Amino acid sequence: MRIVTAGIGLRAGHVLSTLKAQMPEAEIVGYHDPQPTYLEMIGTDTPRYDTIEAMLSDARPDLFCVFSPNLFHLEHIRLGLAAGVQIFTEKPVVVSIEETLELARLLSIHGGAGRAMVGLVLRYSQHMVDLRAALQAGQLGRIVSLEANEHIGPYHGAFFMRDWRRMVRWSGGFMLEKCCHDIDIYNMVTASRPSRVASFGGRKSFLPENAPASNTEAEIFHVKKSVWNAIDDPFRSDGDIIDFQTAILQYETGASLAFHTNLNVPDEHRRFCVMGTHGMAEGDFVRGYLRITARDGTRLADHDYSRGAAAKGAHYGADELMCRDIAAYLRGQTAGLPVSILDAMEAGIAAIALDQARITGQIVDLTPVWAQLDSHGLRG
Repeated sequence: MRIVTAGIGLRAGHVLSTLKAQMPEAEIVGYHDPQPTYLEMIGTDTPRYDTIEAMLSDARPDLFCVFSPNLFHLEHIRLGLAAGVQIFTEKPVVVSIEETLELARLLSIHGGAGRAMVGLVLRYSQHMVDLRAALQAGQLGRIVSLEANEHIGPYHGAFFMRDWRRMVRWSGGFMLEKCCHDIDIYNMVTASRPSRVASFGGRKSFLPENAPASNTEAEIFHVKKSVWNAIDDPFRSDGDIIDFQTAILQYETGASLAFHTNLNVPDEHRRFCVMGTHGMAEGDFVRGYLRITARDGTRLADHDYSRGAAAKGAHYGADELMCRDIAAYLRGQTAGLPVSILDAMEAGIAAIALDQARITGQIVDLTPVWAQLDSHGLRG
């Protein structure tokens, strides 16, 4: 298995080194990055290419990984599809609805959704493995309503305000960049897509008047480093992303979700509660648990992930599980993966629409967009 990558930052280095640990026969045979920052994670002797075209032609890869900043994803995926190579792309896949529809067109003429895998890693988490089992067993019945959040610490929120992700034109916005994981898993839980969305939010924490008064406190806001197109002060950021947002989604099934995110929460959590006609599921990725309760109060499952593999490593242990499953898939040992690039595109459209709703103050009807996406025939 010959692998090349567009982009070699921390995320790329982590995923590639984890994949290689799961797949020792894999060899990283090239990279393209004008400003590599974590090359040692894949080997400083890895050949460097000036262009992606030359890398795809000369390195003869089996797998092309797209870890470049979000605004470059569509063009890089386009090159990989044209070269006929299998693709893995980091989330979010693209940064606009227009780009999503163009990607759908490209996939439809280059072999379909199976041509590309995507790093929506929460689908691989033990939380979601166990929740899928409960859903398939009918323990919750028909899904009625959900509430969930993603609350991240000030050190991480400051990273977004300093990093290239602070610019909507580069990242697609915070809801897309960070919360597409969450939207995707709730699409999975409801087995449908959002039909209408509304949203409210803005920036209230990362403003000049809230800047730290002491050097000791200021250090918190520089824990997570950034390189490409970064700035130093998260409280005087020129970025246009939000630092809090509340969203309401109605699904095609009639189920609804209330979702909240905030970038300045000292005690992080990432909770969810799924309520069905016959039971409920409640969990927290950060605190490491999942409970399934029947409507008569019987506890059907009480999973504690706080001491096991799910408590270790990035994304609650899900990165290792993702790379394990991808290795099996690439070897032909499994027929599919828990998440597809089409799932990622649908989650991305919902995230982008939530920002449209926030900006315009209107409910956004996604029915026409789903019709356009479905016209490319990727779901069958």
